[in-house]
Amino acid sequence: MAEHVVEASPNIEGPRPLPAADAARDWLAAMLLIRRFEERAGELYAKALIGGFLHLAVGEEAAIVGAVRALRDRDYLISTYRSHGHALARGTEPERVMAELMGREGGVCRGRGGSMHMFDGERRFLGGYGIVGGNLPLGAGVALASDYLKRDEATLCVFGDGASNQGTFGETMNLAALWRLPVVFLVTNNQFGMGTALARHSAVTDLMRKGESFGVPGMRCDGMDVVETEAVVAEALAIAREQRQPMLVEAVTYRFRGHSMADPEEYRTREQVAEWRKRDPIDVFGERLEAEGVLEPSAREALDADALERIDAAAAFAEQSPFPAPESLYDNVYVLGDQVRGWYSVDERAAGVHRGEDERALAERKRRAGNGEDGG
Repeated sequence: MAEHVVEASPNIEGPRPLPAADAARDWLAAMLLIRRFEERAGELYAKALIGGFLHLAVGEEAAIVGAVRALRDRDYLISTYRSHGHALARGTEPERVMAELMGREGGVCRGRGGSMHMFDGERRFLGGYGIVGGNLPLGAGVALASDYLKRDEATLCVFGDGASNQGTFGETMNLAALWRLPVVFLVTNNQFGMGTALARHSAVTDLMRKGESFGVPGMRCDGMDVVETEAVVAEALAIAREQRQPMLVEAVTYRFRGHSMADPEEYRTREQVAEWRKRDPIDVFGERLEAEGVLEPSAREALDADALERIDAAAAFAEQSPFPAPESLYDNVYVLGDQVRGWYSVDERAAGVHRGEDERALAERKRRAGNGEDGG
């Protein structure tokens, strides 16, 4: 299986210089927060407190934090179904992300999105998408809007190596290049499309080159190195923003856990995972900060303790947050204008089928009747 693994190209100029000390500590703290969050989410899933599918990003923290830290506040970010880390790195509170995983009202989407559909418009994080490659045209659409409105914004659209084989990939690359959109497509090459090794699902394993025939130049970074990832993505964003040239960046990384919590991981060996764990992005970056005098070992331990404390609080908040009320099921289900005559949702949960959009009014009428109030 090892022959199917694509290694990151070595940086012939040596390690890139560290950012300012405060930024370096922030990057390490962000990666630790994501790691501890994902570990706790896995535990809660095993206890059936989180339902559905759960895709963890343990091992991919540098690719996440490096890319997000390259963005400006007014830039847009679109992720995949492995999106918890992107939401956290963009600034969404861990309490709201954890509550969303549990389907609670206190979640960032009030429990409507769950693990695969995180969304925080205030921070310009536009999801979380469950369809492989389905976010690529949307990323181009957001960039088109920025260009049309003549705004100095760029869009970063993250997708996996498997999505590079979808038809949406070629269609999106073509339009992005044709219309010269300010967008960077970041392919997170974690070596496997679900359980299929890269060399078995893509004829071209040099993923940064897959956009060239459409007019989208490529770059590559070591996705296990947060400093290099930030530098390469920042360069690509600058080109996209200033030259209106869409870019494709390949971040070579590895996930230490399965594709999802339901993955038996029979497609790779323990030895391969152990070899990649030697390059754990958190350990490597933390050791470098210590070696270069940016961080004392005690301060590094304190950052980890703080991350654990924040995750404890997030889990407690999520478990105490209520589930959405049943009558809210049809909230935000709508049609535009009055061109649709009839029902656009149907509730059949009880005797007497009724319009789903009337559910809240019916629940309020039942509550008033139960309290002896005049229903009018």
